[in-house]
Amino acid sequence: MKTTENKNTTGKVKAKSSAAEGLKELFIDELKDIVYAERALVKALPKMAKNASEPKLIAAIEEHVAVTEGQVQRLEKIFEILGESNRGKKCDAMEGLIKEGESIMEETEAGPVRDAGIISASQKIEHYEIASYGTLAAFAKTLGEDEIASLLEETLAEEKEADTLLTESAYNSINFEAAQEG
Repeated sequence: MKTTENKNTTGKVKAKSSAAEGLKELFIDELKDIVYAERALVKALPKMAKNASEPKLIAAIEEHVAVTEGQVQRLEKIFEILGESNRGKKCDAMEGLIKEGESIMEETEAGPVRDAGIISASQKIEHYEIASYGTLAAFAKTLGEDEIASLLEETLAEEKEADTLLTESAYNSINFEAAQEG
């Protein structure tokens, strides 16, 4: 069997010339990704709140806007500690998750069904953030950045709490009301 070095047949991806070579570079690159994501959420969450109908869900989303603003400030502190620019890098994943949330709102009627869709979109976002902050905290520990790891773990705990609140909202009433809608 003949083998070639062609990326099309081996599936290997050629790295960009600006690619991270070490864990610290990757860590900073991922921090820039998540700060962009959080800033995008600060803009997207109010739209979700305006389109929700259940008062507890609206309150939870509005509260999470304030939490997210605090997370952005925490990330800016991390960049300061590292002596790096806090300029974000476009996060394709968050852009896609926000677009999916917008599509769900467009494709559902206002009321319990839309609320269930908003919870679904929000939980996808929370799970992405949980994965991101868990990885970033692990990178920080590996790099001996204990203060930064602690800050990232604080945000990770907030994201897990938000996910739990969304699950409780969905299961305690919204999903059941949505099931009775059609």
